Amino acid sequence: MKRTTVTLPRELVDELMEVTPAKNKTQAVIVAIQERIKRKKMEVLKRLAGHGRWQKVAKA
Repeated sequence: MKRTTVTLPRELVDELMEVTPAKNKTQAVIVAIQERIKRKKMEVLKRLAGHGRWQKVAKA
């Protein structure tokens, strides 16, 4: 775990706390970061869809 100090707008943090199931600010920020990473990965996968061929991999 890495400690980092950031300055965030109070209104933004308050809104984040309302829309996440987090119990504290740290958890809320972690959830928000994880969600952003997940969405970015999904964007990449969507762009790749239809490009190239999907191959079924035989199990050994």
